[in-house]
Amino acid sequence: MKLILTQPVSGLGTPGDVVDVKDGYARNFLLPRKVATPWTKGGQKQVDSITAARSKRALKSAEEASAAKGRLEGTTITVAARAGQGGRLFGAVTPAEIAEAIVAAGGPQVDKRQIEVPAPIRTLGDHAVHVRLHEGVSADLTVTVTAA
Repeated sequence: MKLILTQPVSGLGTPGDVVDVKDGYARNFLLPRKVATPWTKGGQKQVDSITAARSKRALKSAEEASAAKGRLEGTTITVAARAGQGGRLFGAVTPAEIAEAIVAAGGPQVDKRQIEVPAPIRTLGDHAVHVRLHEGVSADLTVTVTAA
């Protein structure tokens, strides 16, 4: 099935990409989560608008992304969360909370969809997080979760 991606999908593509996927993957995962729409003949206008919006939101250039990478990799981000006995959190630390903590620490404005957490953060301590800043430019940073 041919689809137009409306949001980034790890391992598949970015918004505005036209992808060909299996019917079940499209019906059961991509379409219900509204991360893709079916391809139509008039879909080219939608692809153009998504691409234009993405370019406005992206960092201005790869040089700025490289500078932001240098600032991010040199810092440790601290997030305070409610925790119970034994260091288990009540819930998990979300990418949105990490994005807010990056800005609070003096880092660049990062969209929560650019933050990839390999496993849900549900314990206190240090955790590795991957941030996609620009195409080909990404930063790995450490998030320290403390009890609130």
